Amino acid sequence: MGLLSSFKRSFSHGVHPAHYKGQTENLAIQRVPFGNRYVMPLGQHIGAPAIAVVNKGQHVGRGELIAKPGGFISTALHSPVTGTVTEISPQRTLDGSFKPTIVIEADPFSAQRVETTPPASWEELSIEEFIETVQQAGIVGMGGAAFPSHVKYSIPDGAHIDDLLVNGAECEPFLTNDHRLMVERPETVIQGTEILRQKLGAKRANIGIERNKPEAIRALEKVLEKSPSLPITLSPLEVKYPQGAEKMLIQSVYRKEVPAGQLPRDIGVAVNNVGTVVAIADLFATGAPLIERVVTVSGPGIDQPANLMVPLGTPVRDLLSFCGGLNDKTREIIMGGPMMGFPITSLDVPILKGSSGILAFTEEETARPHEYPCIRCGRCLEACPYFLNPSRLALLSRNRRYEETMDYHVMDCVECGACSFACPSNIPIAQLIRTAKDNLRQNPVEEAA
Repeated sequence: MGLLSSFKRSFSHGVHPAHYKGQTENLAIQRVPFGNRYVMPLGQHIGAPAIAVVNKGQHVGRGELIAKPGGFISTALHSPVTGTVTEISPQRTLDGSFKPTIVIEADPFSAQRVETTPPASWEELSIEEFIETVQQAGIVGMGGAAFPSHVKYSIPDGAHIDDLLVNGAECEPFLTNDHRLMVERPETVIQGTEILRQKLGAKRANIGIERNKPEAIRALEKVLEKSPSLPITLSPLEVKYPQGAEKMLIQSVYRKEVPAGQLPRDIGVAVNNVGTVVAIADLFATGAPLIERVVTVSGPGIDQPANLMVPLGTPVRDLLSFCGGLNDKTREIIMGGPMMGFPITSLDVPILKGSSGILAFTEEETARPHEYPCIRCGRCLEACPYFLNPSRLALLSRNRRYEETMDYHVMDCVECGACSFACPSNIPIAQLIRTAKDNLRQNPVEEAA
């Protein structure tokens, strides 16, 4: 198919932050030289942490299994390098807490090749075998959430997938890792998309890309022109944040709404990130598990921005050093995008499966503006793509009335930050909502008898 639809594709509400992609959108992906120390937390995905299957002092090869899934909603972990396990102990992670971690010292004399065998042809696998293969390869959603991909492919009895939707929106400012994958590896993107479409039994597939990525659209279109029989369509999207949010993307492409409390599969849609479909294609082409990913290193605090292919477990410090180090004006390092990412507590925290970017910001970007009282302007309501009442949720959270936020559907918030961006009073609305959600998870509200 491959035809570009002409009608306006977008969703209601949202905001329009500046793109800031110019630093890296035209920079080809580079491979980072191997370092000395790799830190692999067992819980770098949503769900149960993986369980270590190696011991301290054990020699491991690049791509070798080092931790098995800890349950169904869990996934495997593989060594990003050939080396020796030096520690299996709690290590500091992204949020500053200490979590069980496997530390590997790379062998300085190894060629660091991946010695793997491709799995059975994907066409020959049953859906159950396909799901098992993806889980054992450690593949997760690469857009940032790191949700185990095989869980998405486990369709309940009676349900079916009509449409596979590939997320190439990359609406977060600064980030260009998905963009470069689509530009440099369009054949692999299409191959991974077709593998998933057929295994899920979807009738068709759609790749949603924001219109500020014309080079990516052209690259994928050229591939599809060579295979006109493939039921894959490109959908250029209006540039708006958070266009890449799963439910917003479905609304933009299909004009369908996922009801509150339901999942895309409940309306016959499966959504996967561009990086995930590339990982699927690579798995069946080479047998390589998920041991590396593309990371954008950018921001005003970086003098040599780049898009880098990085082995998982690489300390952030090593990436920044490869990019020339931080300039003197740097005040904060964000892992992820500026809207939904998190400030890191140490330069020694590692790149994880869900790490899409490392951004260095100066005082100008990080200085907290003076907060004023809410003026009831309603801009946060106009910005919220989920039609929530962010100001009310923030007020309840600030007064620690967390249980009452449930009456206003606080758990439907995806913490995209559009409300905080739109607020003229500089109220940290998204952070207050996150506080309420964290408190409710730790102290669940008991249902009335």
